[in-house]
Amino acid sequence: MQPSLTGVAPILSVENLTTSFRVNNEWKSVVRNVSFDVAPRETVAIVGESGSGKSVTSLSIMRLLPKATSKIEGKVTLGGKELLSLPEEQMRRVRGNDISMIFQEPMTSLNPIFPIGRQISEALMVHRDISKAEAKAEVIRLLEKVRIPNAKNRFDEYPHQFSGGMRQRVMIAMALATKPKLLIADEPTTALDVTIQGQILDLIKVLQEEEGMSVLFITHDMGVVAEVADRTIVMFRGEQVETGATDDIFHRGQHPYTRALLSAVPKLGSMGTRKLPLRFPIVDTTTGEQIVMADVADTVAKGKTPILDVKDLTTRFDIRSGLFSRKSGAVHAVEKVSFQLFAGETLSLVGESGCGKSTTGRSITRLVEPTEGKVTLDGYEVMQLDRSALRTMRRSIQMIFQDPFASLNPRMSVGSAVMEPFVEHNLGTKQQAREKAADLMAKVGLSPDMMRRFPHEFSGGQRQRVAIARALMLDPKVIVADEAVSALDVSIKAQVCNLLLDLQQNLKLAFLFISHDMAVVERVSHRVAVMYLGEIVEIGPRAAVFENPQHPYTQKLIAAVPVPDPSRRSIKRNMSTDEIKSPIRPVDYVAPIRQYREVSEGHLVQVA
Repeated sequence: MQPSLTGVAPILSVENLTTSFRVNNEWKSVVRNVSFDVAPRETVAIVGESGSGKSVTSLSIMRLLPKATSKIEGKVTLGGKELLSLPEEQMRRVRGNDISMIFQEPMTSLNPIFPIGRQISEALMVHRDISKAEAKAEVIRLLEKVRIPNAKNRFDEYPHQFSGGMRQRVMIAMALATKPKLLIADEPTTALDVTIQGQILDLIKVLQEEEGMSVLFITHDMGVVAEVADRTIVMFRGEQVETGATDDIFHRGQHPYTRALLSAVPKLGSMGTRKLPLRFPIVDTTTGEQIVMADVADTVAKGKTPILDVKDLTTRFDIRSGLFSRKSGAVHAVEKVSFQLFAGETLSLVGESGCGKSTTGRSITRLVEPTEGKVTLDGYEVMQLDRSALRTMRRSIQMIFQDPFASLNPRMSVGSAVMEPFVEHNLGTKQQAREKAADLMAKVGLSPDMMRRFPHEFSGGQRQRVAIARALMLDPKVIVADEAVSALDVSIKAQVCNLLLDLQQNLKLAFLFISHDMAVVERVSHRVAVMYLGEIVEIGPRAAVFENPQHPYTQKLIAAVPVPDPSRRSIKRNMSTDEIKSPIRPVDYVAPIRQYREVSEGHLVQVA
């Protein structure tokens, strides 16, 4: 083990790590010759897109890959121990005591049938010689340390009783239980809302200072990297293409891929008072040259009848309990929501999970039945349509969902999937459907030859393009994009957003863009509506809402966004750890009548 540049021996030293998987009886390397050190109390980030090898690198260090189908070569040294040659029993002790890992999705890492207190207690008792009572006291201390309110009373609660952010805190508490020297955090904030992400990043910083541990942080979010990492390793197609101090990587990155990653990151506040959306810059990953993007033209049909008019939309889900399943309350998912959307316009609905934005989109299309309100879409009174008329109406409005793999039939070729709506609505012959599908595949940047392939043969970004092509088959006037880019890597996200802007300009589409990613919303929107507990608390032109946010919740959302600026690394937001309030109300609850004040033209904020 070599001393680091500071003269202090590193906690973790990785030399020429190469990991291969057995495919068709041949070894195929997916990580090649990766080398780096992590010093005491240092945070090192490994950054790259899906498939770059960053998660395989962390799993190789932990030796968590299946032995039969994987081969790890090179040298991994942790605190003087060579890990790759350790017997399995000793490696298990290292995993429990010296090195811990937090995974991306806490719900798949926690056992749903055991209380969270018991799960952390077991981890403690396996690795430390302590009694059950001592373990419980230590677990409560850990839960308080990760800022879980009312920790003592939550000891016996189950994972499903915690929000996503609180479950991630439980996972961090479990990882810290044995006071590890190194914490590996594999995409720990990717699935979280922006405010929860901010809390978790702050928490990891604080705990690192208090515990004195080193952190290996794996992510594809350059904003997160800037806020947490002392040094950064950039990976591309299984190889380490650039390594250096985070500040150098961000301001003086040399490799074309590094520059491409950085250029694709939307910077909150970069739009200023600009009224129209703006395409994302795209950089060639081979040459590092930026592809010049034309500005977006104004496509909004001002002063005309809106293509979509929503008034006092309310959607509630009954809660039934007791022997006779009597109604005992209701989830007030959407409460008296009103807005208009014009042809060629993008209105973004933003807010945290559970605020009602997705239910709003589904209620408008009547995929979920609203409780009351009025929805007018392209001349249709949506709430009054029978089944046959509703089917016809849906030709005017289509949805793009977050997970294209879940919304595409794995047994159906993508060509058949794209053609299906056209055929089902009897809009022409199969040959006409095939020709239109081929044309749309080309429009979304895919080759018509790919129509014979199946969904599993495409990347995530390509599958989302297929989903967009399918949504366009019926020539809709409105598209509801429900977290359509949230699961995509940063550069793929930029490409898909650019595609949506191009389609809007060419086809005069109106978008209801549902997202919790404030930086993306700022780039693609004409107007923004902020939702909290089923209600719109602020709505207005994008520039007005972002430059002059009035509602405390809007201010909180904007303040939580990670900014890709390494100079902010020492900043802590001191955000509240409160969970979002419950939208469940008793049977006799009467929603208050809300008042709005106009801040500027078209910019309305709810009066408390």
